[in-house]
Amino acid sequence: MDEQIGLRERKKQRMYQDVSNTAVRLFLEKGFDAVSVAEVAAAAGISKPTLFRYFPAKEDLVLHRIADHEDEAARVVAGAASPLEALRRDFLDGLARCDPITGLNDDPGVLAFHALLYGTPALVARLHEYLRRSEGALAGALGGDLDARLAAGQIIAVRRILAEDNWRRIAAGERVADVRAGAVAAAERAFGRLGAGLPWLVGAAERDSG
Repeated sequence: MDEQIGLRERKKQRMYQDVSNTAVRLFLEKGFDAVSVAEVAAAAGISKPTLFRYFPAKEDLVLHRIADHEDEAARVVAGAASPLEALRRDFLDGLARCDPITGLNDDPGVLAFHALLYGTPALVARLHEYLRRSEGALAGALGGDLDARLAAGQIIAVRRILAEDNWRRIAAGERVADVRAGAVAAAERAFGRLGAGLPWLVGAAERDSG
């Protein structure tokens, strides 16, 4: 029974990925607004009602690519003695491996995807909903009270701004090798300022060494 459930879940995830990939390809070729949901469904070989069962909104076809990062910050701080230190290390690790979510990636496909995402007003609006959910998940992991919600808003904003700055520099023609040092320094500076303003999220060891 468990194997059957696992197989169904894998098939479902493949469907999500295949349909999203088809949609993004069409959007990159023709433009987001020029492609209808019906066209995406036809290209993916499914009906329009079936597509909407997987993706409630057209914009979700694109945002699916980063959906697995939605609760990433919440997962990172779970059980951490110093939530901010855990988040700092996570972002720096992302920069080290050129994770597209940090913006420090010059793969043509990644750059095209980010140009689509940030250059389409409907997708930018949907992205803000995604960020609010990320913020809510992180706030819950930090305790869920007003202080936690205020902290989560600042942290998610810092991660977004750092990533967008990296992407814009690379999209403007700078090489990853030339951007990396500045990206690391900016992240260190940003998380340092978060620590100064949110000392309750910094572990005792980090406070003592600061």
